[in-house]
Amino acid sequence: MCGITGYLTSRGEPAEALRHHAGRMADAIAHRGPDGQGVWCDARHGVALGHRRLAIVDLSPSGAQPMVSACGRYVIAYTGEIYNHSALRQTLDPLPWRGHSDTETLLACVSRYGVHEALGHLVGMFALAVWDRQTLTLTLARDRIGEKPIYYGRLPCGDFVFGSELKALRAHPMWQVSVDRNALALYMRHNVIPAPHSIYQGISKLQPGRWLDVSADGTVRHDSYWNLPQLAKNSRSHAAHLSDTEAIAQLGSLLDGSVRGQMVADVPLGVFLSGGVDSSAIVASMCRQASGRVRTFSIGFEEKGFDETEHARAVAAHLETDHTELTVTAADALGVIPGLASTYDEPFADSSQIPTVLLSRLTRRHVTVALSGDGGDELFAGYNRYLLADRTWRTLDAIPLRLRRLMTRGILATRPGTWDSAASMLAVASRRARKHGAIGDKVHKFAASVLGAPSRIEMYRALVSHWTDPSSVVLGASEPRSVIDDIAFEASGLSPVEHMCLLDQVSYLPDDILVKVDRAAMSASLETRVPLLDHRLVEFAWRLPMNQKIRDGSTKWLLRQVLYQYVPRQLIERPKQGFAIPLDQWLRGPLREWAEDLLGPARLSREGWFDVKAVRAKWEQHLRGERNWQFHLWDVLMFQAWHAAETTTALPAAPRSGTIEHAVPSGLPGQAAAREASAR
Repeated sequence: MCGITGYLTSRGEPAEALRHHAGRMADAIAHRGPDGQGVWCDARHGVALGHRRLAIVDLSPSGAQPMVSACGRYVIAYTGEIYNHSALRQTLDPLPWRGHSDTETLLACVSRYGVHEALGHLVGMFALAVWDRQTLTLTLARDRIGEKPIYYGRLPCGDFVFGSELKALRAHPMWQVSVDRNALALYMRHNVIPAPHSIYQGISKLQPGRWLDVSADGTVRHDSYWNLPQLAKNSRSHAAHLSDTEAIAQLGSLLDGSVRGQMVADVPLGVFLSGGVDSSAIVASMCRQASGRVRTFSIGFEEKGFDETEHARAVAAHLETDHTELTVTAADALGVIPGLASTYDEPFADSSQIPTVLLSRLTRRHVTVALSGDGGDELFAGYNRYLLADRTWRTLDAIPLRLRRLMTRGILATRPGTWDSAASMLAVASRRARKHGAIGDKVHKFAASVLGAPSRIEMYRALVSHWTDPSSVVLGASEPRSVIDDIAFEASGLSPVEHMCLLDQVSYLPDDILVKVDRAAMSASLETRVPLLDHRLVEFAWRLPMNQKIRDGSTKWLLRQVLYQYVPRQLIERPKQGFAIPLDQWLRGPLREWAEDLLGPARLSREGWFDVKAVRAKWEQHLRGERNWQFHLWDVLMFQAWHAAETTTALPAAPRSGTIEHAVPSGLPGQAAAREASAR
């Protein structure tokens, strides 16, 4: 795992300036690669590539980047891991390999097939930039699911810039870009900014499974090399038709193969363990294949309703792992908050980012690579909302829309506290439900966003939204279409639950879950790997019938059967909890002063991003305990904190003395360039 950046310019910059600016951009993301820095430039064609290295496979200088291909035609800056690179080497022409890095294998694959075709041969996670010295074309590409990020765009000066994080782009000497209010509206709905949008006008995220070509003359082309919506639609004609026994065996084999490939590293390796289905399945597979004891890591909170460490501890004991856990106090968690804006680099408001940052820091003290169980819910229909939404719409669709909207007005006319009291008296709310969210708030959200929905897709959109009318709260904004709107058309023919799974796989998973883990882990210089997101496993999951994912009210049925061969079900079976924090309580308590400063009416009015009355109304209702607006408020707070940091933080300094620099000379022909790079 590393960090990449660079730019194309037609302003005639000399090589010294190109090298300096690209080095400065790379230094801005030094946390993604603390083991070394490299810069390659070609002043004649105005191209510069920068790289920060986190050495994982082949720790020697032969794995340093940017790297020139053996044929001299291609130069690459790449981040990620190609898990099948050893197998790929066996299929390529014999070469005088410089080392055993996957970067060198990737370059050889590009030399054999060309950049676009090579992408289809890769099994792994990656974001890459390849400069073709023959066609004078820069190609950016991103892995199929979106584990690794890459931003790009054209600045007002005409330079085309790219990088793993926005920090790198902001370090460009001619960075002059404004906040995109329309993207801010999307953020207020989704609590993240979905690709291809970013918080800045003119700057985009490359979407998963896509490549983008930029020619030296400025021409841009882009396309998909792997299309998940199309894969989902085609799954009908490529169904697995496996018996339960066959499906369990095939999933177990695919999972073991993915885990085995992702355990390859020349540095210490561990795994996150929550004690749930997904992470436990990963740990169990690792334990069957590791040569020694597997290192597992868990984090919990003093507030017992938010602590899962006892479950993780039980699974770790059963599998006999070398287990490390940390119980976090409120003060520990609150101490993370001031740095979140810098860590996430653009507004990001999934509050489970806080424990994820803490878990990453704990893990990095012991290992350099950690496997994660993310992806199981989206692949195997694990979220409770899938069943809830499906059942709810079956009922609602039988009621005329006009009548449902009348019911909505009646429900909203009754205060949430009244609903809470009624639920308590009728004992319809479990102790846990009362603890984690007032019944009245849930009833109001259901009425406001679900009951009056005109269609199933609008109901699900509302169900997963925070601010349901963000254009009314973000001043001067018009909410653009998002991938959810596009998939509504593309996914025709899928069952309701399959449709919801697809929406989450193309939006919630890459834009929220994977961003949360990537930024948290890389801020600690920790590489994370996600075995369940091997694209072959994703393709297999789409060929399964729904009754092998949900059965008798049990979600992730097939994955559970694989796990229960190695871990007793009593250690796993419990209500789904998630990686939550007591945010609503903290906003009324230790975070109140911090939040009030960011939400002050004078400040909101002066900065001019939000409708002051709308935000203040929710803040005051939350403080009085009338409503729990924790998520809506966290959206505003994370933007406010990001904007404050973005407008006050100075650009990073030039590369520090003592930095290990790998500089590949430009302008060398063919084999001479390769020999020079190898000699360094």
